[in-house]
Amino acid sequence: MDVLGIIFAIVVAIVIIFVILYFVGKKMQKKQAESQHMIDQNRQFVSALIIDKKRIRLKEANMPKSVMEQVPKRMFLMKVPLVKVKIGPQIITLFTDKNTLEALPVKKIVKLEISGGYILGFSTQKKGERKVEFERKLTWREKLANKIDEMQSKR
Repeated sequence: MDVLGIIFAIVVAIVIIFVILYFVGKKMQKKQAESQHMIDQNRQFVSALIIDKKRIRLKEANMPKSVMEQVPKRMFLMKVPLVKVKIGPQIITLFTDKNTLEALPVKKIVKLEISGGYILGFSTQKKGERKVEFERKLTWREKLANKIDEMQSKR
């Protein structure tokens, strides 16, 4: 094969990969929209005592068998953020995301926003307290602007 044939084959392979990724991404986006719709439908507010919070592997979490069957296989190797809460007389282990896990207060009663076995958010609002606001990630433009401001202030 000549050089032009090799380049053409590489370009065709890259185009095929991008087309496949486009359709897979579209399918995943549709799935995510459906699950977000289900989460919004099943959203509840409950008052709960936070007993413990940590990042552990699912095998060590002592989750019910029905939950373990629904979890994807790749999740068994990952550490996931879990929170042990007491809702009424029941002690339950719930999933959450990293930001919520860091902000949740331990050994306090909070108002949780849950959907199924997932904590969407929480509020510790009492008289004089503010709702917890999560730290948002800066975009690369904002980071660059901050660095420029720092450099200019040093001069």
